[in-house]
Amino acid sequence: MKLNQEQLNEFQTNGFLVLKRFANPTLCNTILEKAQEHLRQKIAPIETEQEYMQLDNAQTTVRRLRQVYQREAVFKQWMTNLEIRPILRELLQDTPVLTLAHHNSIMTKMPQESTRTFWHQDVRYWNFENDNLISVWLALGEEYLENGLLEFIPGSHTMTFSKEQFDAQSNFLDEHPLNQALIKTKVHTNLEQGDVVLFHCKTLHHAHKNSTNSPKISFVYTVRALSNHPIKHTRSDFEEHILK
Repeated sequence: MKLNQEQLNEFQTNGFLVLKRFANPTLCNTILEKAQEHLRQKIAPIETEQEYMQLDNAQTTVRRLRQVYQREAVFKQWMTNLEIRPILRELLQDTPVLTLAHHNSIMTKMPQESTRTFWHQDVRYWNFENDNLISVWLALGEEYLENGLLEFIPGSHTMTFSKEQFDAQSNFLDEHPLNQALIKTKVHTNLEQGDVVLFHCKTLHHAHKNSTNSPKISFVYTVRALSNHPIKHTRSDFEEHILK
């Protein structure tokens, strides 16, 4: 599959693109079943809501399953999907490389127990020679604002911001006057199982907590351009796989 010119322009202009009903339903259901098993058992490595929010209590609410590439064959199958490779090659204008240092995760928004994901750019903790990286988000069920759907600020991947517009954790500050005007331009698209969202590593995005009674479970991984090397001796300098 390849993108048409309208889709290419949409990604380049907005910094994200939704591919409706891209992934096979059977594959999605198998991924979801395995993810739920790992979540029930809280199989490490994981990130918890308490860790993310720096809360000091004994409760453990899983926010994400980390390092999923090695967990299950079906997870690896999706991350090395042949049909999406030409699309990633088009957007990166280069051979895509699966970087396992970042994302490589099953993301959750647990009912009533999840927290908000603040406005941020994914590149904030990454160390590469440039910003030619794309995240691939797979919806494993319905995603909408009430259960923690991603919202994006169109065109933010091309903007320059000052240090004062972010907090110490590199979250884009809600209360900053310049940010408030920009946040008003946010957009969203409700997702169904099998929908894929591709977004640039500098595109600002956030998600509210899950206020419904059902968990929201998604899959996200990241690819870099072959020519965009990780900086040596940083967290980004980790296992990778070239997607030829």
